[in-house]
Amino acid sequence: MHHRMPVLGFRIGPFTYITDANFIQDNEKQKIYGSQILVLNALRREKHISHFTLEEALTLVEEIKPQQAFFTHISHQLGLHTEVSRELPDGVFLAYDELVIEMDEP
Repeated sequence: MHHRMPVLGFRIGPFTYITDANFIQDNEKQKIYGSQILVLNALRREKHISHFTLEEALTLVEEIKPQQAFFTHISHQLGLHTEVSRELPDGVFLAYDELVIEMDEP
C-alpha cells in the first residue's frame, strides 16, 4: 500500500522491486520470500504516511532475508549517502543513479 492506494511490486525470478509503499500484507510478503535481491523504498527516518522509513525498510529486509537489499526512493532527509551507508548492515545498500545490479543466472 501507498497510504490507502494499492501499488504493484515486481518479482522477476530472484529479483523483487517494491517502491512507493508503506505496508505489505502478509499474503503478499509470501510472494517475495526467497528473493536474492530486494529493492525497497526507504524515504527518511521520520514516519511518513505513504512510504517506509529506514527502520521499517530494515525490518522488512530482516524478515525477508534477501542476499542483498537496495534502498531507493530516498529523500535528502535521510542523510548523506556515505554516512547512512555506514549504518547499514552487511548486504544492505543505498541505491544511486546509474547503479547496475548483477546476479547469478537462475
